[in-house]
Amino acid sequence: MISSLHAPAYTAFRSQLTEGRTSRGVTQAELAARLGCLQSTVSKVERGERRLSVPEFLAWTAALGVDVHVFIDDYLAA
Repeated sequence: MISSLHAPAYTAFRSQLTEGRTSRGVTQAELAARLGCLQSTVSKVERGERRLSVPEFLAWTAALGVDVHVFIDDYLAA
């Protein structure tokens, strides 16, 4: 169970989210606009100050054009 925002498993998850964004050349502000949230929300998720719910995670991957199944497979393989 991941009980902390800074647990290794959640840190790896956040890193994968950030890499998914940056590798596509999307800024935090651009992602926030796609999600309909503030840039600070994206920043807080990426810095480990805020968790994503499952619906938010699905919206995040969709906003980046990331196949959620591939994301999860890559996460589990890491």
